[in-house]
Amino acid sequence: MFDTTLAPLRRALLSVSDKRGLVDLARALDALGVELVSTGGTARALREAGLPVREVREVTGFPEIMDGRVKTLHPRIHGGLLGRRGTDDEVMVEHGIAAIDLLVVNLYPFEQTIARPDSNMDEAIENIDVGGPAMLRAAAKNHAHVAVLVDPADYASLVEALRSDGGTTLPLRQRLAAKAFAHTARYDGLIADWLGMQCENARGEPFAPTLHLALRRAHSLRYGENPHQAGALYLESDAPQGTAATARVLGGKELSYNNLADADAALECVKAFQRSPACVIVKHGNPCGVALGADILSAYRAAYACDPTSAFGGIIAFNQALDGATARAILEQQFVEVVLAPEIDADARGAFAKKPNVRLLATGPWPEQAPQARELKRVAGGYLVQDTDRDTLLLTDLKVVTRRVPSASELRDLLFAWHVAMYVKSNAIVYARDGRTLGIGAGQTSRVISARIAALKAQEAGLALQGAVLASDAFFPFRDGIDAAAAAGLKAVIQPGGSMRDGEVIAAADEHGMAMVFTGIRHFRH
Repeated sequence: MFDTTLAPLRRALLSVSDKRGLVDLARALDALGVELVSTGGTARALREAGLPVREVREVTGFPEIMDGRVKTLHPRIHGGLLGRRGTDDEVMVEHGIAAIDLLVVNLYPFEQTIARPDSNMDEAIENIDVGGPAMLRAAAKNHAHVAVLVDPADYASLVEALRSDGGTTLPLRQRLAAKAFAHTARYDGLIADWLGMQCENARGEPFAPTLHLALRRAHSLRYGENPHQAGALYLESDAPQGTAATARVLGGKELSYNNLADADAALECVKAFQRSPACVIVKHGNPCGVALGADILSAYRAAYACDPTSAFGGIIAFNQALDGATARAILEQQFVEVVLAPEIDADARGAFAKKPNVRLLATGPWPEQAPQARELKRVAGGYLVQDTDRDTLLLTDLKVVTRRVPSASELRDLLFAWHVAMYVKSNAIVYARDGRTLGIGAGQTSRVISARIAALKAQEAGLALQGAVLASDAFFPFRDGIDAAAAAGLKAVIQPGGSMRDGEVIAAADEHGMAMVFTGIRHFRH
């Protein structure tokens, strides 16, 4: 059983690539009487700050060699980190090994190096740290006696513990040790995946032979998808702003698993619209109302009018800052669980203060073009991995396949409906006109049934389909879907094409005087 008493701090070894907070930490340690030992660039930074520091070579009696590749791999360093107080004291004295009570190390910037488009294999290899992970593992293994820091965010709490307690407690050292092992595990995983990918790319394979996930728990959730399931939110180490997962919670109850899943669906859909104010309302993972407007208030009103029944208890996302007028309109109109926007102004926050259960999420801005990413789906025994679905459709990619060519206004509506269909569960049907959805059919096993549900939604909302357009996430296998659309008054269709019966489907559109364009791209969402 580990000793639970405080561990004193007499000697610290600091060797960091990321030098944020380094000098402030070293000054605090020096003021507490801690001897500072360091290497290379870290030692120079400390000297330039006027701090006393011993070089590692003075401790080992051996110079840094091979351009710094070998400097800390020495018994007097690893013995100082691994020595058990009260057990190994005699052998440490015999071999002149001084105990190291604190290790501060973060590793060579391998991830930043390979992220640069101009990096090469030699440079990447030189940024694989060897001595750093070895020291971290040694210190973390011996956390009964040694504290280890890998994250500048932990510097202040360690100094506070030293000042208030006179040393480090075992719970603190355990927490820091776990973080150190997570740090090295992620680092090694990145190297393994990257190096494996170089080999796979050489033979045309787009996926690495291994995939290592390194996620950190942001917080536990009240429960999972249902109350009998436990749940938590984990974040990627480099999770960007502009996402539901990293949004600032400005008010409301604690977010649930379903809140976050639906908030993500709403936000990713609204991001598809950059040039006009837009609003997306989501219920159970599917958009139920999407609209563009002259401002976000008009966009919200139009999105809500698409399906007021489904909007009840939904998630609302905007692509522009939320203002007070829109906030008050939401509160007057409906019950809402979560509202997301890049920013939420003081007037809007004040309006929602009257409804303390509504979660307000400020996401911050997002890039116009999201970086290519991979997404994972759990299946029993493994994961399915794929590139994230992105819309790369250009106007020049559209192929008009009917005798009638869509008008300019129809073309705008077709593209709008197509963007919405990307975020609707398959089989997806979207009816739209004038930059707003009129009816959405989602998640059905039959495309015809999805089309009927979309028409029913429009009918219930009192929205006429005459002159509207239709978007389908995948091809129509039979002409019946086109016949039903024509009977409802729709005038133009956008779909991928590619069915064995495309000829019949096109003929049906021609019979009804409809315009139809093929995209050549499918957007299944399961």
